[in-house]
Amino acid sequence: DPPCTLVEARLETGRTHQIRVHLAFAGHPVVGDPLYGNPSRDPAEARDLGRQALHAYRLEVTHPVSGERLVFEVPPPPDLEAVLERMRQHGRG
Repeated sequence: DPPCTLVEARLETGRTHQIRVHLAFAGHPVVGDPLYGNPSRDPAEARDLGRQALHAYRLEVTHPVSGERLVFEVPPPPDLEAVLERMRQHGRG
């Protein structure tokens, strides 16, 4: 299996596919990405994920009426946490 890296990225815009396109262009597509990646080359620990290994753990937006800065944080969902844990157990994360 090819090596994988857990990446934390800060997006400057909310453009659709931004992070997926940039990572794929750099030669490091998002695990599970059928459009810009190659799921058949994904690590064995992630093949049953059934989706892209992406998670927005923090979103910051400005309320359109009040102008208040809103911040939302959500931990990774259980399916993604399970993949990360399996990769750690196999020395891949």
